[in-house]
Parts: sequence; C-alpha cells; structure tokens
Amino acid sequence: MLLRDLPHEERPRERMMHYGAEALSHAELLAILLRTGSHQESAIHLAERIMNKVGSIRNLVDLSIDELTQIKGIGNAKAVQLKAGIELGQRLARARMGDTVTIRSPRDAFDVLSEQLRYLQKEHFVCLFLNTKNHIIAQETLSMGSLNASIVHPREVFRAAIKCSSASIVCAHNHPSGDPTPSPEDIALTSRLVEAGQIIGIDVLDHVIIGDGDFVSLKEQGFM
Repeated sequence: MLLRDLPHEERPRERMMHYGAEALSHAELLAILLRTGSHQESAIHLAERIMNKVGSIRNLVDLSIDELTQIKGIGNAKAVQLKAGIELGQRLARARMGDTVTIRSPRDAFDVLSEQLRYLQKEHFVCLFLNTKNHIIAQETLSMGSLNASIVHPREVFRAAIKCSSASIVCAHNHPSGDPTPSPEDIALTSRLVEAGQIIGIDVLDHVIIGDGDFVSLKEQGFM
C-alpha cells in the first residue's frame, strides 16, 4: 500500500497537523522527513524498515550519509534529508540556553553537550573553548574513536585552543555504554592534558565524561 492509498487520517503529515508532532511514532516522523517512498513501498513503510534495521532512534543519530545510503530505498537525497533533520534537532538542543553560554560547573558543560553525545555509538572527544569570562567561544570534536576508545593527542587539543585564542578549555567525551565511570586511560589522558596546558598557559578546567543521562567530572573526582 502506498502513502496515497492510506486513509487520509492515517497519513503522517495529516496526523501531525491534527494531533501534533508528539503524537507521531518515530517511523511516522521519519516518513515526513523522507517525504516519498518508492513504487514498491510507501514512505511510512520505508521508515518502519529503517527503524527495524537500526533498532532504536538513538542508533540513527550516529549513521553517516554513506551508511544511510546502504539501506535499500535510501539515496543521497533522502540520506541528506535525514541527516539535516537530525542535525537541526541537535542544534536546537544546543541553542536552548541562548547564544552566550557560561561554564561555571561540570553540570553546565554536561547541559551543553549531553544531547549531542549521549546517543553516539562511538566515543567522541569534544573540547569547549572558553574566553577569560568562561564564555564558550568555540566547540570542536577532535577525535572519534571505536566503540569504547577515543584517541586524542594533547597537541591536537591545544592547536585548536590556540587557533581560537582560548583562555581555558573544558574537555569532554562520551561513553557509549552509558556508564560515565572514568577508565585508567581517561585519567592518564587528563593528566597529560593538564600538564601540557600548564606549559602552554591554557588551563584545562575539567574533563567531563558523559553517559546516558549522567556524567562524571574528573576534577570533582580529584584526578585534576
């Protein structure tokens, strides 16, 4: 059955207009982003097949355009539409606090980064670059690791910090397992970053590990 053959009240766009976006399933929201299906299946059936393949909506966040186009029925145009919708949602989450964000505590860093990092299936190492008033002036992802390892070198961190004239930095990375407990490697990396920052004159204020809805501050844990 194609989308045009569905009863009018069952079409995702009409349901959204009538009941609101919150009433739609993940597949229905995906179908709206996809806009069309194919001669063989409707957009909603294609969306349901995508959801069955990825397992959960959080797994969709980490798929690249190339990975999306490997799904039957998804070409470049549809892959770009999906990635654009996901990125817009992530930017909206980042923008909720306003244009000028001040980092006063690990919780502030968690609030800025949690929605970006908590659903990723690989470790991403991110730095928040701050001015002398602890306002965020830039943010950059410096490393993307495997399922359980993120590799970053201090020179990459401080090259980026110097480039944006940062007075201090807050480092963060996610644990795809959802458990933010620091590993020995996390602690060792933090020590190297602090030492390098002292030599260069750029303070490393904290290293925050983000899990699924929770975080650990290595500064609060006494590792800095």
